[in-house]
This record gives sequence, C-alpha cells and structure tokens, in this order.
Amino acid sequence: MMNRRHLLLAGTALAAPALVRPAGAQTATMRLSHQFPPAHHNATVLAAFAEDVAERSGGSVRVQVFPAEQLARAGENFAGVARGAFEAAAAVNFQWGSTIPEMNTPTIPYLFTDLGRIRRFFGSPAARYLEELLARRQVRNLMWLYTTRMSIFTSNARPIIRTEDFRGLKIRGLNALTDHALSAVGAAPSALPGPEVPQALQSGVLDAGLTDVSAAVSRRFYEIQRFGTVAPYFTVISHVYVNPRWWQGLTDQQRAAIEAAARKAEQDQIPITERTAEEAVRILRERGMTLHIQTPEEAAAWRAAMQPPVLQAFLRAAPEGGQRALDLFQAL
Repeated sequence: MMNRRHLLLAGTALAAPALVRPAGAQTATMRLSHQFPPAHHNATVLAAFAEDVAERSGGSVRVQVFPAEQLARAGENFAGVARGAFEAAAAVNFQWGSTIPEMNTPTIPYLFTDLGRIRRFFGSPAARYLEELLARRQVRNLMWLYTTRMSIFTSNARPIIRTEDFRGLKIRGLNALTDHALSAVGAAPSALPGPEVPQALQSGVLDAGLTDVSAAVSRRFYEIQRFGTVAPYFTVISHVYVNPRWWQGLTDQQRAAIEAAARKAEQDQIPITERTAEEAVRILRERGMTLHIQTPEEAAAWRAAMQPPVLQAFLRAAPEGGQRALDLFQAL
C-alpha cells in the first residue's frame, strides 16, 4: 500500500494535468483528504457525499475519500489543496487558528450552541463572510458540516465539574486563541489534532482530554479515561474546501452535481450530528465512563470565567474582521 508521502508525490505529479483540464472533459477526480476516523459521523456523511456526486454527475465526477489522515495529516491539508497536490480537504473551523482568526467564532465558549441558530448558519451572511475569507487564502469553500455543539472534558484522576477542577491540568487545547479559556481557569492547554489525543492521554503527555462526544466514542476514550463532563461548550463546524483552479476546470454540469450533493450533505448532517451525540453519551456510559451532564448553573459559571478572555483575544487577533464576525453570528 502506498504511504502518505508516496500519495502526496503522486498527487503532485498528477496535479498539473487536472488543473488544466479542458472545460469539455468527460471525467474528473476529487481526492478528498480528512482527519476523521471512518466511524465518525463526519466521515460517514462524506462517504455518502461521494456516492451522491457519482450518481448526480452520471459518473463523470469521482470523489475519492481518504479518511483518518491516510492522504495527508490535518496540518498538511491546506497546503496540499492550495498547491494542487490533491483537490479537496475537510477541516474543523478552529484549525485555521491565527491564519483566519474569524474562523474561530463558533468555538468561542458558550457563544453559538443553540440548535436553531446553527440551522440558520447555512447560506447565511455569516457563512458567506467566512467563505470570502477562505477565498483570499486560495481555496474555495464547498460545504459546511455541523460537527458538534456538545463537548466532553475527560480525565482519570477526578471529574472536571467546577472551574477550580481545571487547575494544574495538562489538557488538550484547540489553538492559541480559544485556549485562553482553559488558561483562564488554571489549566495548561496543549493544542493537538484529534487523532493524536488518545496517545497523549495514554502516555501522560496530557492529563485531560477535550473533544466532541461522538469523537470520544470513535476514538475509544472509554478505554483510557474514567470521567467525562458533557457540556455545550462551543460549536464546531467542519468544512470541505477545494482547489479553485481545479473547480474552474470542471464543466457546469459537474459543478452543479457537486454543489447539489454538498447542499444535501449539509442538511443531512444536522440530524445525524444530534442523534450521534445522544447515542455517544449512552455508549460512553455503557462502556464504563462516569459521565456528568453540565447543568445550566455550571454552564453559566464556566461562561463567566472562560468566555471574556477568549473574546478579548479574538478581537486582538482579528482587529479588522473580528467584530463583524461576532455581529453576524449573533444576528443568526
């Protein structure tokens, strides 16, 4: 089997012909790289998207999905798509970090976790604004995938229920911006991609984990962590983006087929994500984890301690577009 390096080299060699494909070409291939394990609900929606594109395009577009970092690591996806080494990738919004700080808006603690507002995001001015920012980075956004609004904070020594319980913990963070929330309550966050967290917990590099509840199941956190606190901490929205030159090389019919499949995937994902979160809580309990569901009073205490420092850091990191992003999200 070809390893990641061989696939990337092969992808680079193939990129030039793909990008200059004439408009009348009969077939096209979209290699789609993502980090989610095959059992994750994002992965299942993307697999269904690939089948839908093939059907809608009459077989003229073939989507090859590479889950679980099989094609490239999470941190390599943007460069790979922008260069044309492969055509598409999926990322979670916070992976853009300081590159596009406005992409962190959904992950500001307790800002955007109401399901009704999440449903209104798709096609909204907030979504279009983020798509404009992505286009400036030489990628074209294809679709948004609502991934979670329920996080789980996991640990072994003691449950994490009060803000005081974070003190001294080496915990999985997300990025330098949103990790201000964890630092504010005395934790020591370390930003790691999701696939690397279980090993870091097993080896003691981390004392505590932070992920969405469904990922805690698919990455088998119940085998390595005793306690979990489930909280509406933030919303994660994943997205799929493509190389714009490759996109322009498609026929109108091919683009229409991909767009239609993308819109369907966006809507299909919403109930799947909600059901997956509910099922994940049940499975984690059945597999032996002791779970605590955060109360509204606890959520209010966490919000008071954790949201203000992130808002301040967010506006410093995005002095031009940060307030606009906040206003657009709050208007949903």
